[in-house]
Amino acid sequence: MNDLYDVLVVGAGPTGLACGIEAQRADLKLLILEKGCLVNSLFHYPPNMTFFTTRELLEIGDLPFVSVNIKPARAEALEYYRRVADHYKLPIHYEERVTQVRKEDGAFAIDTGLRSGQHCNYRSRNVVLATGYYDLPNLMNVPGENLSKVSHYYLEPHQFYGRRVAVVGGGNSAAIAALDLYRYGAEVTLVVRESELSRHIKYWIRPDLENRIKEGSVRAQFGSVLTDIEQDWIVVRNFDGETSRFENDFVFALTGYHPDFDFLRSAGVRIDPNTCRPECSTETRETNVPGLYLAGVIIAGMDTNEIFIENGRFHGKQIVDDIRGKSSCQ
Repeated sequence: MNDLYDVLVVGAGPTGLACGIEAQRADLKLLILEKGCLVNSLFHYPPNMTFFTTRELLEIGDLPFVSVNIKPARAEALEYYRRVADHYKLPIHYEERVTQVRKEDGAFAIDTGLRSGQHCNYRSRNVVLATGYYDLPNLMNVPGENLSKVSHYYLEPHQFYGRRVAVVGGGNSAAIAALDLYRYGAEVTLVVRESELSRHIKYWIRPDLENRIKEGSVRAQFGSVLTDIEQDWIVVRNFDGETSRFENDFVFALTGYHPDFDFLRSAGVRIDPNTCRPECSTETRETNVPGLYLAGVIIAGMDTNEIFIENGRFHGKQIVDDIRGKSSCQ
């Protein structure tokens, strides 16, 4: 395609939409590319999920988030962001995955692939990567992790009634899944690498799970890792080297997720080898590649508890202010 865009945003999550709104307000020629559907990560959250934050902190584009609940549900958020996209008439291409971003003749060349197998090319003066992290789980790298009984995503509990389920992880997702599964009649074993539950677990969830563990409703293996998975059992090893074998029907490995660091590197972004944080200005969100910006949780490297919708939604204004400032100086 021969059009030259001012801003091309990769990702149509809440942060990507917020970036697009700011670009549109600045009369910049805009295109948003999304590999899935609108707010794709939110769409793949558990259907009965409730947000930890309030509706006001999920708002973008100065549009009010109307909800009867202080903490809205997933379905309400999906409806809200559809309304945002409609209101601003944002130019979004769905099911179009960006495969490469590179500097070429003073602009960025962007290559994409469609689900149909077709490939497209775009050019833009500036690119914003707002791709999130939910697609890439942190793998345990243990035998049996590729079995069909293992999932890195938790959706609904009903099908696990009367089943023996292991939940691996000590954060919010693992805590919610363990409680949910227990209350729907599963026999739950929680495997936590640390000696206690994460301090990042929400304050109203942590004591609930601690009490269920204390009373024996949820079996917890602290200071332990899962070392082997077979069709009917798992092996857990504690840090003293002792192993235990548990009968098991299903494993939820809720060990977190990470941004696509290989994609960032391929675009020329430098990444800290220790923290995995990409090089990115805190004032402008521009990377070491001029004109290439990052928005949302992708900025935080492996520390994905640092950035959420409620603070990532402001990155768009920082980015567009910097783009406009550069244009006025030319």
